[in-house]
Amino acid sequence: MTAKPAAAAARATVYGYPRQGPNRELKKAIEGYWKGRVTADALRATAAELRRGTWQQLAEAGVHDVPTGDFSYYDHVLDTSVMVGAVPGRHRAAVDADALDGYFAMARGTQDVAPLEMTKWFDTNYHYLVPELGPDTVFTADSAKQVAECAEALALGYTPRPVLVGPITYLLLAKPAPGVAADFEPLTLLDRLLPVYAEVLADLRAAGAEWVQLDEPALVQDRTPAELNAAARAYRELGGLADRPKLLVASYFGRLGEALTVLAKAPVDGLALDFTESGAGNLDDLAAAGGLPGKRLVAGVVNGRNIWINDYEKSLATLGTLLGLADRVDVSASCSLLHVPLDADAERDIDPQIARWLAFARQKTEEIVVLARGLAGGTDTIAAELAANRADLASRAGAALTRDPAVRARTAAVTDADGRRSQPYTERSAAQRAHLGLPLLPTTTIGSFPQTTELRTARADLRAGRIDEAGYEERIKDEIREVLSFQEKAGLDVLVHGEPERNDMVQYFAEQLTGYLATQHGWVQSYGTRYVRPPVLAGDISRPEPMTVRWTTYAQSLTARPVKGMLTGPVTMLAWSFVRDDQPLGDTARQVALALRDEVNDLEASGTSVIQVDEPALRETLPLRAAEHAAYLEWATESFRLATSGVRPDTQIHTHMCYAEFGDIVQAIDDLDADVISLEAARSHMQVARELAAHGYPREAGPGVYDIHSPRIPSTEEAAALLRKGLEAIPASRLWVNPDCGLKTRGWPETRASLENLVAAAREIRAELPTEAA
Repeated sequence: MTAKPAAAAARATVYGYPRQGPNRELKKAIEGYWKGRVTADALRATAAELRRGTWQQLAEAGVHDVPTGDFSYYDHVLDTSVMVGAVPGRHRAAVDADALDGYFAMARGTQDVAPLEMTKWFDTNYHYLVPELGPDTVFTADSAKQVAECAEALALGYTPRPVLVGPITYLLLAKPAPGVAADFEPLTLLDRLLPVYAEVLADLRAAGAEWVQLDEPALVQDRTPAELNAAARAYRELGGLADRPKLLVASYFGRLGEALTVLAKAPVDGLALDFTESGAGNLDDLAAAGGLPGKRLVAGVVNGRNIWINDYEKSLATLGTLLGLADRVDVSASCSLLHVPLDADAERDIDPQIARWLAFARQKTEEIVVLARGLAGGTDTIAAELAANRADLASRAGAALTRDPAVRARTAAVTDADGRRSQPYTERSAAQRAHLGLPLLPTTTIGSFPQTTELRTARADLRAGRIDEAGYEERIKDEIREVLSFQEKAGLDVLVHGEPERNDMVQYFAEQLTGYLATQHGWVQSYGTRYVRPPVLAGDISRPEPMTVRWTTYAQSLTARPVKGMLTGPVTMLAWSFVRDDQPLGDTARQVALALRDEVNDLEASGTSVIQVDEPALRETLPLRAAEHAAYLEWATESFRLATSGVRPDTQIHTHMCYAEFGDIVQAIDDLDADVISLEAARSHMQVARELAAHGYPREAGPGVYDIHSPRIPSTEEAAALLRKGLEAIPASRLWVNPDCGLKTRGWPETRASLENLVAAAREIRAELPTEAA
């Protein structure tokens, strides 16, 4: 059957696009600027060229209005703070002296000034800089960046659609500034903020913007009546402005729910909604609300967060239904394409048949254009694309890669007992203390040590054939010896081998597990200039052979102190991969957990007494609606216990989490039944320690005292002050001393100094403790 053409031609568009460039040119330029090798003008020229390239690619593909303003040197929420003048007092002098250096000081800090706190952008692995606000905050408009990029696009002949973080989401993401009462609600500043947005909108209108996109993803979360009323007030005021461009309010990552009615009634000109699996309820809600008469609907039917090809027939059916619910229906991805790699055609090492299952940002743009063409002109106009799409979907569904009978049989045989330690924590703790003989406030690191130029060169040399496997392994051994020697001299109590052989905490394991595919160029921004290559979880998972035992055992042979085995947990292996979408996530997590269980047991058998299984993504992957939390946390915590519960009582299981809001999952952290947990805490001034104490968390914990995402070196006094705060919440008998996260991205000089100060702080505090503290 031929679909009926739309009354008005549907257009293709995107919410946003990856920033880094085909070869991560932006990362290289920014890091060159930080090191003094790239001038500010050269950095700006690189950024402008990347923007031009993005707009050109989008326009040539058939996208009508291109997003502007979504480009960022570091983070779009930080850009919003600059736009509204919400610069913390401690950074004001730096910003006034040099806007670019001040911007990076807010993001990274300086030796003398701490950066803004960083946390996860909703349920993604992207990190944003948290706005710091208080009752004395004065907002002032600075639309220079937005106006300049809008003007750039216009000058090049493109139709720009500036993208702003909406005022409700901005305030809901903010936190009370240091020194402000913890119960201060930034949303109370809305009436002070709206005139600033009005001024920015007027500036953009004057610059030639016909439409402006205001992103409000916070509205897909559970919102109180007061928050919904604030949203209604905000868009009633902004929509009622006489001098403004047309307003497109965009939501993504899920179902708007009650907020849909609020926005549908608001005097705005269009809504952008997520109609992929996570937001399928938006279709029913939109129909129940009577549609969007008189408004533009941007339909996010192409998944902007995963890399599998779109099902054209399914998307066209959704789009066909939407035609009767709005005056104009345009086609887009479900969210910004920031969350996927740039171009699947760059992957030369993936089987061509499998490669046809993949769609990165460039391919998703092409899918959006095809769907818009089919919606506007009928399915006959895209008959060839539909046929190829059907064939590719069938190829994936029938591929042997996706199903392993042995893995499925083992998973089906799992019992409740497999996910429980043989003894309760109190008994295990006594056995571990006797076995390990650690002091009060034991010191350790999270796992990785600096990935030096020499290490990256060695990996490149191995790939290029300039050195053989034996030569490469000698370099790795040399690095492990150096890392162990430093830790012993510094006085750390539980050591790590430094992970010199590992490229990434997920990719390293994915490359050794069946069912995973690795990319060569699939870079995705995690924060700032930190990019990761999420592997593709395409089929059933198993572990053919040990993955970490050899290097961990080698490291342990060099020291009498315990060396931690280091693994990445099942939830994080899913969250930081592009996961298969053809079975429930819990089923996939169980497969990964069983593969890791084999590794944990082999590490213990080799003599490893401390094993850390990192789960930094546990909070990140929490569904955005509370009604879905329990089901997720059940399979998430079960998969961790399944991976770790096969060891003896005297083997100490650690886990690690970082850069997320932990307060609402403390019970789940408890349910993991790990013996020790380390968490990010330096930027939040030990907030998580207080949250653990309020819950009555009974196990050992190491809230971080060294912020590794900043180049500044914390002094002994600073680390000791944080430890004292930690001791207010956690008794010395259960408190560990460690950095916030791994040290992979730091340099050796700052790492040495920071860890030496950390150990000195622990010794200082130990000396202050009464003898009965033990």
